Amino acid sequence: MCEIFCFNSDKPKQINQCLECFYNHSEDHPHGWGLATMQSDEFVIDKEPVKASCSEHLKNILSNPVVGKNVFAHIRLATMGEIISPNCHPFIEADDNNRSWMLIHNGTIFNYPKLDKYKDKETGDTDSERILLYIIDEVNKFEKAKGGLSTIKERFNLLSELISDLSKNNKLNLMIYDGDLTYIHSNMRKTLYYLKNEDGFMVASTPLNDDEGWKEVEMNKLFGLIDGQIVFESEEHENEFIFTEEHLKYMEDHLKSLHGE
Repeated sequence: MCEIFCFNSDKPKQINQCLECFYNHSEDHPHGWGLATMQSDEFVIDKEPVKASCSEHLKNILSNPVVGKNVFAHIRLATMGEIISPNCHPFIEADDNNRSWMLIHNGTIFNYPKLDKYKDKETGDTDSERILLYIIDEVNKFEKAKGGLSTIKERFNLLSELISDLSKNNKLNLMIYDGDLTYIHSNMRKTLYYLKNEDGFMVASTPLNDDEGWKEVEMNKLFGLIDGQIVFESEEHENEFIFTEEHLKYMEDHLKSLHGE
């Protein structure tokens, strides 16, 4: 599938070393890379449909300090969608109140009919982009019914419900950012870890160094982070994803189709 990474802190920090370690995993995730940082309240996004270790563009980025309070990264192993730039993460989209949302995803949606209508609306052809479009539609509906902007807590509660439902029979390791809150969710064992220290809060698909402080992200819950702290935690749902031979065959068949086999 993919690997995902985020850094969340109360002040900008340089994180080149962690990013270099993360992107070194691209041999097993060769179908694209992405990087998103916040600068002056806007996302700066770079991504390419090439292996991270082969990207001169990424090499140039990492040759300079990468500094930020909110930084997200992704390396892709395609389980749905072609190997093209529009299918690389992160995905970004604005809601009706001009709030920018970003999403990166490690997993696969095997069955969720509510996403089907977004196949004609998305830029690429991934289930991950459809998740973001669906979430934004639901936020728009909520704010229209309210007649005004949602609070941070209202958005967290709404996404808790949506992600709990989306996670049924689907692998849904997600990182989402709405300009205020970073959302973290995992529903598969030993696929997402976090490290909290004086620099901030770091989350990654696998530990990125030998620090003994890395811990597994608690499954089946949504967490909300601000300034390196967990400020919201949802109730636990029951939708743990367990990988089966059927899932493996699904992925293998898709990879063969990408290579024309």
